[in-house]
Amino acid sequence: MAMLIDEFIPEAPRKVPSEKAGKLYRIGFVSMIALMIHNFPEGIATFVSSYDNITLGSTITLAIALHNIPEGISIAMPIYYSTGSKAKAFKYTFISGLAEPVGALLAFLFLRPFINDIILSVIFATLTGIMLYISFAELIPTSRQYGYDKVYLFSIFLGICIIPLSHVLMG
Repeated sequence: MAMLIDEFIPEAPRKVPSEKAGKLYRIGFVSMIALMIHNFPEGIATFVSSYDNITLGSTITLAIALHNIPEGISIAMPIYYSTGSKAKAFKYTFISGLAEPVGALLAFLFLRPFINDIILSVIFATLTGIMLYISFAELIPTSRQYGYDKVYLFSIFLGICIIPLSHVLMG
């Protein structure tokens, strides 16, 4: 699915003058689409967990809010540096973020009686695959082209360390 999205996303808008800026724009735009798809079920998960147990829902909401910060940066930075427009960077990030409350609202309105652990597991596994594709096919190669070999390796290692640590700390 991510490869299909990747095929239909334009390389860059006509205003972007350089090849590097075009690649950055593409990364930001593809990240926005992927994160919209990723955020939608997060909204569902937030709603379902809060509906059943407010303490669990609060914990999940906090964890999702914290991990949305780097997600937003992964959209805003490439868009800003490719277009020079803070407004476009904000707009694309905001649009991506709207998918989460929309997911929660639709879960409340339509899906509440049908949601179970198996359906959520399948959705999250699919979205994890999409995010890995974006990381390996778009983000890492572009990072290497800009000469950030050590930075991207350190970032991957840091993410691998932080995720289990956050699970332990959050209980």
